[in-house]
Amino acid sequence: MLDAGHSRRSIGRQLQMTHRTVTSLADAARPEDLFHGQWQYNRTSALDDYKPYLDERWNEGATNDWKLWEEIVSLGFKGSYGIVSAYIRKKRTSPRPVTAQPPPPRLVTRWILSRPESLTEIEQLQLKAVLTNCPELDALTGHVRSFATMLTERHGERLPEWLDAVRQDDLPSLHTLAAGIDRDRDAVTAGLTLPWSSGVVEGHVNRIKMLKRQMFGRAGFQLLRKRVLLS
Repeated sequence: MLDAGHSRRSIGRQLQMTHRTVTSLADAARPEDLFHGQWQYNRTSALDDYKPYLDERWNEGATNDWKLWEEIVSLGFKGSYGIVSAYIRKKRTSPRPVTAQPPPPRLVTRWILSRPESLTEIEQLQLKAVLTNCPELDALTGHVRSFATMLTERHGERLPEWLDAVRQDDLPSLHTLAAGIDRDRDAVTAGLTLPWSSGVVEGHVNRIKMLKRQMFGRAGFQLLRKRVLLS
């Protein structure tokens, strides 16, 4: 249709395709060129969560497909032996190292912020693989979990030690946090030590702000007052 003189937009209208789709089809020299980018990266497999474990066992010298399949089945894998066999065969024959794709940053963040004992064995292995390949993230995880322990167990007296440990690592974002804590160290220490919390007060403040936003320009103070008192 392009050779006949039709524009890409007119082709899109006739075929009910977006301009981007028509452009990608027109610019592809081969069918393989269509399979790239985000679509390919986001493809998921039942084996994805278990690939870090398989990679670790492969590096330890375990290369028996059936044995590896039995091991991950005991960890909760519900896929077939063929999927595992194909992945191991690819590791054997590929000229380049074949390893699992790194998990999304948001998922890694959740793992770091979770209690270690609340993670499944597979999640722990995936996180271990990520931290092994990124020393900075490994150091960050240690500081985050130390602070979480200090917060939940109310050990505010450990704050100076934690700040010193943070400054010894090359983590600029945490250095900024440490500088902010230093400016109000007494209050932070109290918050990490005392059993009282301002969470209830903050909750009421947020509720009042929400009511104000809902009624902006629609009613006066008297109605706002009633909603605050009655809600």
